[in-house]
Amino acid sequence: MDHRDAGPGGVRPITVRVPVEPVEAAVEADAVDAVARMENLVVRGPLFGVAAQEDGDGSAWRVIVAVTLGCPQQARDSLNSRLWFRAKDEAHEPEERRALLAAVTRLETERVDELAVAGTRFRIVRAEEYAAVGGVGGMEGPRPTDPEPLVPDWSRASRGPDVDDGLVVDPQAPVTPTQVAEQLALRDLCYSGDRFPEDVRADSRRALDLYPDVLLLPPSFTVVEQSTNSWAPVSGPHATPHSARRSLYFALTWTWPRMRGLIPMDAAVDVDARTETEGDGTARRAGKLAEYAEAATALLPGRVNRLEFQGAVYQIARTRRLLRWGPDGPEGPRPSDVNSQDPVRLHPVLDEHGRIVSDD
Repeated sequence: MDHRDAGPGGVRPITVRVPVEPVEAAVEADAVDAVARMENLVVRGPLFGVAAQEDGDGSAWRVIVAVTLGCPQQARDSLNSRLWFRAKDEAHEPEERRALLAAVTRLETERVDELAVAGTRFRIVRAEEYAAVGGVGGMEGPRPTDPEPLVPDWSRASRGPDVDDGLVVDPQAPVTPTQVAEQLALRDLCYSGDRFPEDVRADSRRALDLYPDVLLLPPSFTVVEQSTNSWAPVSGPHATPHSARRSLYFALTWTWPRMRGLIPMDAAVDVDARTETEGDGTARRAGKLAEYAEAATALLPGRVNRLEFQGAVYQIARTRRLLRWGPDGPEGPRPSDVNSQDPVRLHPVLDEHGRIVSDD
């Protein structure tokens, strides 16, 4: 990566790609409509993941752990596991395995945000999560051109695409006009106001100089619950709106009835089966289960993005993430970012031949 590619202040020129394909043109039109509908942006806070760069990748980095984790240590632990399993199952030579295990040892005892192992740079990366708000609908929901399955699958065994699966981020990649507008609008995004501690505000101001560029990650989708003055996340983020809806369906038919004592934790049936076959013993409990079944059924007909249930309002929110970028790549954790846990050993000790060593 040539640092001279950046202009004054470390800001890179942006290459604009004018959409010519009908689908991409429709996505651009959707983005323009969203700007007209939404009144403001709200920032939820940082998310963390892991990116990797091989020799010869230029300015590009591959996201290998989705940028969806709540604290830097969760991302370090994910990298720890990836390197341990690579040492156990993929390393071909003792020398490669020793290098991988040395990195694992550091991650077990230190808060390491960057490692170079066997020709690959690994970095804990930090993104800001935000969403558009405005109008009577509150948070922005899925757009008409966001990916949806042709035939929705509501089964518990179904798996949609993973967030950031196969994602490569590159500041030199061309972007569309609406993406450019969003990047430029967010370059000066900075924490301010007394509700943020001074060290958080200082780190945020410093990031504007150290990482002056902004890259946009793909949108994600989160189930949120409305409270008096805000929205609280319930599940997510997910890669598609349907994956978010399916998580709400699963909560209504499986998780919440068990958490609230309506179905035994070890029962192997969902709300629909329980309601139809047994009634669960008492009229009151059966009535409550019927409410859950009715709410879940309301999600099935189409692209339902708002659901009222037992006095609460749930919505599928379209959440976005921005990644700050500097001369040496994506931003890592800031000193003021909070770690919810300390580094620990996650896996058994391996020897240089990939064999598990007994603690004895």
